[in-house]
Amino acid sequence: MAAFLLLLLILLIPLSSLSPSDAAWCVCRSDMSTTALQKTLDFACGAGADCTPILQNGACYNPNTVLAHCSYAANSYYQRKGQAQDACDFSGTAVLSSTDPGGNGCSYTATPSKRLQI
Repeated sequence: MAAFLLLLLILLIPLSSLSPSDAAWCVCRSDMSTTALQKTLDFACGAGADCTPILQNGACYNPNTVLAHCSYAANSYYQRKGQAQDACDFSGTAVLSSTDPGGNGCSYTATPSKRLQI
């Protein structure tokens, strides 16, 4: 029995390395102009990102900044594109991050969701 548990543990250890440490988020760059970030936000929301949470009274409305809303929309778009490498560029206004940008009741998806056609 002990040998079986040891074998099971050995087999499960590699699976644990696939968890949140491999998560990826697409976030907008804080060094970009508000105008550039607004264009990214508008594009992502118009191209299939789920932007409902960043509408007024939505779970991710606050902080009510173009940067925060841009990051939420860009990440939603990126996840819906199946985390395709080119889905987090937005003409250089966004980058991939291994740090969860969510907080204050706002949850950013870290896994691909409803795929959009590229």
